[in-house]
Amino acid sequence: MTPQEIHERLRTRFAEAVGPLSEPRIDPFAVVRADALVEVCRFLRDTPGLEMDFCEDLTAVDWPKRNVIEVVYHLFSYRHRHGLVLKVEADRASPQVPTVEGVWKAANWMEREVWDLYGVRFTGHPDLRRILLYEEFQGHPLRKDYPKERRQPLVGPNN
Repeated sequence: MTPQEIHERLRTRFAEAVGPLSEPRIDPFAVVRADALVEVCRFLRDTPGLEMDFCEDLTAVDWPKRNVIEVVYHLFSYRHRHGLVLKVEADRASPQVPTVEGVWKAANWMEREVWDLYGVRFTGHPDLRRILLYEEFQGHPLRKDYPKERRQPLVGPNN
């Protein structure tokens, strides 16, 4: 199935909760409203013909001028050999997105990484804590406004 066909099925099922498909690129994407994310992901995983059984990647992009942090999901179906990219836009001041850990267990650590480095809080996550940096680390260093002078080594305080 092509990304356009997958997108058409999403728009049929979720209407305005799924934005338009981007212009043709290597990885076309659709923006999904945060409140519909989990339901959209379950639909993509469970619907015959779609069966996106693999959350290949989950990351974020910081857009300070737009006051947005985009959470990006690369999804793939091993059975059908097709994929799609979803994006959720979160308010940069207090970014929150529902967890998809209940849909794909692999999202657990990826969401923790995005929390650690970008500060996106994944509501409903069973164990949202730092995964790369030590607990006392201040801030989220992949945000574009993270001050250079505050950059700390990536080792714990006892090293």
